[in-house]
Amino acid sequence: MEGMDINWLALAAAAVLPLVTGFIWYGPLFGKAWMKESGMTMEKAKTMNPIKTYGLAVVLAFLLAFMIWAFVMTGGGPGEPHGTEQFLTFKHGAFHGALLALFVALPVLGTNALFEMKSFKYVAINVGYWILTMALMGGIVNAWV
Repeated sequence: MEGMDINWLALAAAAVLPLVTGFIWYGPLFGKAWMKESGMTMEKAKTMNPIKTYGLAVVLAFLLAFMIWAFVMTGGGPGEPHGTEQFLTFKHGAFHGALLALFVALPVLGTNALFEMKSFKYVAINVGYWILTMALMGGIVNAWV
């Protein structure tokens, strides 16, 4: 199948993307609401080790980007071989990324939030972030082959 070679640069770009979307999502868009719903304070945030936090976030996002790439390239039903030119579009990758977020991130984060007794707003903010971010990651790894 064409397009099955891994584009490591695309995976690296997709791995950095969550930091960019997170800066906007948890900053000017939903920062105050997220801090209130999560119980985060500016004082607590200032104690974070940025090298450890951002470094591990990129490593984990790289694993996620690789999983999204595998899902996008091998998804589809019988007679629909992914990894071929007709499927190598940003839109198609974004669709797969959003589906993964909806069917993986939502149940995982939702279950955690239930046991942590967090609000619906907390779940909506975090899951919304992952739906957008994973859609963009899927678009990048799928279109940039």
